[in-house]
Amino acid sequence: MKLLKTEDAVGQVLCHDITQIIKGVTKDAVFRKGHVIREEDIPVLLSVGKDHVYIWEKDASMLHENEAAEILYHLCEGKHMSPTPVKEGKIEVIADQDGLLKVDHRKMQNINSLGQMMIASRHGNFPVHKGDKLAGTRIIPLVIEKEKMEKAKEVCGAEPILKLLPFVHKKVGIVTTGNEVYYGRIQDEFTPVLRQKLKEYDTEIVGEILCDDNPEKITAAILQLIYDGADMVLCTGGMSVDPDDRTPLAIKNTGAKVISYGAPVLPGAMFMLSYYDGHLPIVGLPGCVMYAKRTIFDLILPRLMADDPVTAEDLAALGEGGLCLNCAVCTFPNCGFGK
Repeated sequence: MKLLKTEDAVGQVLCHDITQIIKGVTKDAVFRKGHVIREEDIPVLLSVGKDHVYIWEKDASMLHENEAAEILYHLCEGKHMSPTPVKEGKIEVIADQDGLLKVDHRKMQNINSLGQMMIASRHGNFPVHKGDKLAGTRIIPLVIEKEKMEKAKEVCGAEPILKLLPFVHKKVGIVTTGNEVYYGRIQDEFTPVLRQKLKEYDTEIVGEILCDDNPEKITAAILQLIYDGADMVLCTGGMSVDPDDRTPLAIKNTGAKVISYGAPVLPGAMFMLSYYDGHLPIVGLPGCVMYAKRTIFDLILPRLMADDPVTAEDLAALGEGGLCLNCAVCTFPNCGFGK
C-alpha cells in the first residue's frame, strides 16, 4: 500500500473503497477497491475530501482489509448462517433460520483484544429469526499483517464464535396445581398464559392435568404426562415456601435431577428447573409467570426449545441483568432484561 496525492494517482489501482456521504441522501462507495483511477475521477475524489489516496502495492506479508474480513467472518460463522457481501473490510453474519443464538464471549473478547479487528454481536441465549443480523465484523486498517490474522485463527480454535441452535418440535404437558383451582374456588388463569407463550414456538400440548396440593398426585400427574409422550412438563403454582405449596417436593419425587430451586431473576425467583432421565425438562413456574409480562420463563424457554442444557451456573449468571424494570411499554427482548 502506497500513499499518493490524488492528482498523481491516475492509472493506479485503489486498494480500498471510497465512500461518499450526503446526509439524508446516500452513504455508499463512489469507487470500489480495484478501480483504476482515471483523469475524470480526480474531481470526484477531491469532492469527497480525498486529497490523497492509497494505491495497491503487493506485499506478501500483508492482507487487504477485505481479504482479512473473510477470515474474520469464518471465525464467527457456525451452521445456519451466511455472510453479506464484503464491503470496506466489513461483513455481517445473517441467520438462515430461526433458532437460539449462542456466543462464545470469551473467544470474542480475546480476538477483539488483538487490535485492528473487531466483532460485535447480539446477546447470546436469545431467540433469532431467519434473516436477522447476528453479528458484524470489521478489519480496522486498510491492510493488516497476515501474522495477526493467523493469531486470530489460533485464538479461535476449531469451533466458531457463533452457533445457531435450531428450535425443535416439543410435546408439552402442563400440570396445574392448587386447591383453590382444583376445588373451583377461582378460575385457572395460568394455563392460558402458558398456551400463549408456547405458541411462539413449534409446540403441541399433549395433556393438561389439574391437581390439588397433594404432592403424590402432582408427582403421578407429571409421570403420566411423560408416559403419554411429553418432551417437557410445565408445573404451575405451589412454588413458594407456604405450607400448602408442595410442587417442588413433587417434582423432586419424580426422580428428576434438580438443577436449581430458585434463581436470581425478578420476576421469577421461585423458579425450579430439573431434568428427568437426563434430558427431559420438568419446570416449576412461580405465580409471577401468570401476571408479569416477562419473567425468568421467557429467558429459559428459548433454551429449552433448542435442547440447550441449562446448568446451575447458567442460572446463577442471570443475576446481572436479571431485574425486569416492568416498563409501561414492554420492549423485550430489546431491553436489558436477561443481559
